[in-house]
Amino acid sequence: MKTITLYILAFSGGIFLAMQAGFNSQLSGFLKQPVLAAITTSVFSVVFACGFVLLTGKSIPSLHEARLIPWYLWGIGGLFSVLGISLYFYTIPKLGISKMIALGLCGQLLFSLVAGKFGWLNLPVEPITTKRLIGTLAMVLGIILINTK
Repeated sequence: MKTITLYILAFSGGIFLAMQAGFNSQLSGFLKQPVLAAITTSVFSVVFACGFVLLTGKSIPSLHEARLIPWYLWGIGGLFSVLGISLYFYTIPKLGISKMIALGLCGQLLFSLVAGKFGWLNLPVEPITTKRLIGTLAMVLGIILINTK
């Protein structure tokens, strides 16, 4: 797949996540519980993901293949997902979506730099270069500017 296509897909994913956060923040307000909104989101995510798998003809792993996967990988992503989503739903009405997304991206960016440098979570090792540091500082400065009046 061409790099530009991957960039467009990644950019689109960010738009979809911001839209999801906005819609589910509204749901959280109606339900008065961010965690309940996260549960609802997760249930519908499963429904839509199953539909996607069925429509695309993707195969699921065999029982033998599934047993080779470390047990904790089956649920740990869900734990961090519900924590992150619940925090988004809780903070959007208090901060606004642009501040929350900016701060959320800052957390993602800083964590990804450190995790990439050390290869945490079995990720490819990516050195922290001068260009990456300058880019990170520029984003952090932008986030500070977004969050000040």
